[in-house]
Amino acid sequence: PAAGATAAFALERPFTPNRDAAGYRESFERVQAWIRAGDCYQVNLALRFTAPFRGDPLDAYSMLRGTDRAPFGAYLPLGDGRALLSRSPERFLAVSSGVVTTEPIKGTRPRAEDAATDRAIAQELAASSKDRAENLMIVDLLRNDLGRNCRPGSIRVEELFALRSFPAVHHLVSTVRGELAPGHSPVALLRDSLPGGSITGAPKRRAMEIIHALEPAPRQAYCGTVFYLDDAARMDSSILIRSLLAEDGELHCWGGGGVVADSACDAEHREIYDKVGGYLRTLESTLR
Repeated sequence: PAAGATAAFALERPFTPNRDAAGYRESFERVQAWIRAGDCYQVNLALRFTAPFRGDPLDAYSMLRGTDRAPFGAYLPLGDGRALLSRSPERFLAVSSGVVTTEPIKGTRPRAEDAATDRAIAQELAASSKDRAENLMIVDLLRNDLGRNCRPGSIRVEELFALRSFPAVHHLVSTVRGELAPGHSPVALLRDSLPGGSITGAPKRRAMEIIHALEPAPRQAYCGTVFYLDDAARMDSSILIRSLLAEDGELHCWGGGGVVADSACDAEHREIYDKVGGYLRTLESTLR
């Protein structure tokens, strides 16, 4: 390459998870034991996938942009060769004219190439009592979170369990709105609601403690937020799922899902790969 040019992006080895299937099962079973003991109702359990790379992470992000229609995509250079690459489909908190909106995702199924099969999968998800119950747990948690900064009596659930389809997966998405209380700012709302309920669990604090005990690596930016705020107090923000972090010559990608009392380990493990497998395969296409 010419002086000062950046080499083309390429992985040097395939992605490897920080826990194999047996390790995930051990953590899954511990979560379910805590659920049976009454500590929690739902815990979001994640895997981290890592691969060494060379070149410019922005090229990797450009590759990922061609694979989906992520409404909350973001690329943030962080300095010292570090970068955040996010293809998030999930809104965390938005504020416009004092109206607060949050749109949690809970409920996932993989897409199918055959149209009839794909419709059947989507219909099964939309009717799934398990996925609806998971979604409703998080809706209730977020209503409580919004209550810290919204006008009393203003919080309402505008839509429950809407089916939204993306290139790789179908999701169930609910919409909750409220009115920001006088004297409360979008920044206070964001601060008091982090981390998002859809990627922690319920109750939130105990779920976070369990995640800290079970996940072998810190989440770093994963499941945090990227947001903008303008001088008219308009804000929008994402949940940093389907997101990768480039640092120290390695690319980390996380995937997770909510574990509840009637979850099946193999299905939850497979769901992680349904969510991020397409991104991993796209980047692994650079292997030589």
